[in-house]
Amino acid sequence: MNTRLMGVVNVTPDSFSDGGLYLDPDAAIAHGEELAADGAAILDVGGESTRPGAEPVSAEEELRRVRPVVEGLAPLGVAISVDTSKATVAAAALDGGARVVNDVTALRGDPQMAALVADRGAGVILMHMAGEPRTMQVDPHYEDVVAEVREFLAARLAVAVAAGIDEERIWLDPGIGFGKTDEHNFELLRGLGELASLGRPLVVGTSRKSFIGRADGSGTDDRLGGTIATSVLAAAAGAAVLRVHDVRELAEALDVVNAVLG
Repeated sequence: MNTRLMGVVNVTPDSFSDGGLYLDPDAAIAHGEELAADGAAILDVGGESTRPGAEPVSAEEELRRVRPVVEGLAPLGVAISVDTSKATVAAAALDGGARVVNDVTALRGDPQMAALVADRGAGVILMHMAGEPRTMQVDPHYEDVVAEVREFLAARLAVAVAAGIDEERIWLDPGIGFGKTDEHNFELLRGLGELASLGRPLVVGTSRKSFIGRADGSGTDDRLGGTIATSVLAAAAGAAVLRVHDVRELAEALDVVNAVLG
């Protein structure tokens, strides 16, 4: 498996797992450097929490959090992704050295985002999310979650290409935990092969999420076992990128999987 790891760098006070730990830019940069040393090929820098129930922040505040961290991490030589749905924040991050925009709204949140990504020749991650962070976990319902997420991602992929974004620069994310019940998340993990049939690399993020805790009884900071299990399963099913907090442990797990599978 040639699965790459995306290390999470949350520059937020309210993210579900590590909110507040890296709000200081120097602390966030040091954390990103550690993740890169542990094996992250991509660092995903975000200044606005998208956990269930999260409140939005202004573009000015998000930019204040994100820009110095992106600029501080850019010299490392790993790819920098900016986790934002605001074109002004994405533009500043791209100016500062980011190469990928990770947009949880799949280009729906800001009408300027698609043109920006196309004009800059940046990469983009299009994620499925039902509703918005404040409301997405209020009774999510699907007739066939895999088919509906696939249909959504196919449609957003077409929109992105029509906007001038190079298809080779587009990645797709099923949005585990974003407007899904636990069973929806399990069904999506079982159905990743169907999503991979869209022909674009899949980004999968299960790291420390609450559905793991409800499956094994673990707390937010004690979900490494479930994170490794779901991540390895996702990689085996064809995920190209795993978005994780615990990079060193996941890198070790993938090394063992690759050794076994040859």
